Amino acid sequence: MAEMQEKNDIATERLSFGKKVKSAIFWRSGSQIVAQVVMWGSTLAVIRILDPSDYGLFAMTQVVMAFLAFLNGYTFASALIQQEHVEPVRIRQAFGMLLLLNMGIALVQLASADLIAAYYQQPMVADLLRWQSLIYLATPFMVVPEVLMSRELDFRRQAYVNLTSALIGAATALGCALVGLGVWTLVAAPIAMFWSRAVGLCLVARFWVWPSFNFRGASGLFTFGSALLASHFLWIIQSQSDIFIAGRMLDPHNLGLYAEALFLTQIFASKFVPPLNEVAFPAYARIQNDKSAISWSFLKAVRLILLICCPLYLGMAVTAEPMVLTLFGEKWAGMIPFVQILALAMPFVTLQILFAPAVNALGRPGITVRCSAFGAVMMPATYMIAVHYGAIGLALGWLVAFPALTLFTYLQCRNVIGIAHKDMANALWPSLSASVAMAAIVYLADIGIAQNTAEMAIPVFVQLALFVAVGGLAYLVMLRMLAPKTLNEIFRLVVKRQPVVATKDVAPA
Repeated sequence: MAEMQEKNDIATERLSFGKKVKSAIFWRSGSQIVAQVVMWGSTLAVIRILDPSDYGLFAMTQVVMAFLAFLNGYTFASALIQQEHVEPVRIRQAFGMLLLLNMGIALVQLASADLIAAYYQQPMVADLLRWQSLIYLATPFMVVPEVLMSRELDFRRQAYVNLTSALIGAATALGCALVGLGVWTLVAAPIAMFWSRAVGLCLVARFWVWPSFNFRGASGLFTFGSALLASHFLWIIQSQSDIFIAGRMLDPHNLGLYAEALFLTQIFASKFVPPLNEVAFPAYARIQNDKSAISWSFLKAVRLILLICCPLYLGMAVTAEPMVLTLFGEKWAGMIPFVQILALAMPFVTLQILFAPAVNALGRPGITVRCSAFGAVMMPATYMIAVHYGAIGLALGWLVAFPALTLFTYLQCRNVIGIAHKDMANALWPSLSASVAMAAIVYLADIGIAQNTAEMAIPVFVQLALFVAVGGLAYLVMLRMLAPKTLNEIFRLVVKRQPVVATKDVAPA
């Protein structure tokens, strides 16, 4: 009787936790979607005003900021999430640590701006970097309250702040572009967005904490944070080395085309998956002592996220031409071949970054470091060879190297998370099979439309709308035929809004 009561209590606790995680995902991903719609509307308007060369210059500065931003202390603050209990003094220490680190980063960027501009042979880069250093100073006031709320899976208040800062950033970008500030538009908007977000998070979290610069007893923060710091640094190398290498070999125009194609194709992997990982990390940490729940939850996340990712990216690959011409305009037509290639690499990118929250929550950040180290060696080596074939070579480098990196990551993580090859294959099958079939149908529809309307001038936005409609219908039909259980699962989760909770009676896949 007592054993049955204990099982009921566990099931009730899991159901309650499942609802809490679902609420967190709703607020974090929902706010991200709305914020991105706001930002995309502004971005697409700004892109039509600015020139590709402006984005080429901006991309050069972003490489530098990405390399320095890995030291902003977020990894040390995130250790507060992984720990079961956090003392107030640790919060003060984390805040003090972030203040020191970010002031140091800002000074380094100011001092090195001229040298970096000389490397790129673009004097304006120095002025852009000096102003962008203001972003670092906002980071401590943004990261610590965000981490404290994330620890409690409180993403509702964060959502309000994120939406407000997105509106401020979008308004700043559009206003600066309209008055003719050119590349400075791309500098002013992030500064406005970061500082408004920092102020907003401090207000909603009531973060009135005095920093402590006495770091005695903070070894836990340093140990866990240092491992994540090393991993993040290696990730920066593998993700930013293409622009760093190409910056000296490509002119700003071609670099701008490549950079914006990368921005477009990375939208889901870089804008929507990281917020989901922000929810996944504390959620995994809360159940880190239940290995079966971790593996079940991880496979569930893979299956559901790839159900969105795969059709999006394969559809993007086969509709690149009308999509680029509709969203960006004729002067960005040179992006089309880059988008076609990069879109095919992005499902691997998305899958690869899903592993880190699970192994980090299990207290094994060393595995993340190892995977990042592999990528930090392989990706730059690939780009060094690929850049000799121009920007197209760089795009092909993603398609060659990232599948290998994803396979390496899976092999390193699978035993720690507790997943079998068959379980992983079952999680991947629904999205991959239905998406490949969908892409083939859209491709054939494109050929058929082109042959039957050769003498008609169909607007590109109409073509894009037709392809989206055909692709969406084909994907649902293919899911119904190839993975009916998965389609029913989506229906229960989205339409009936029933949280899915792992139990011992439920198979991992």
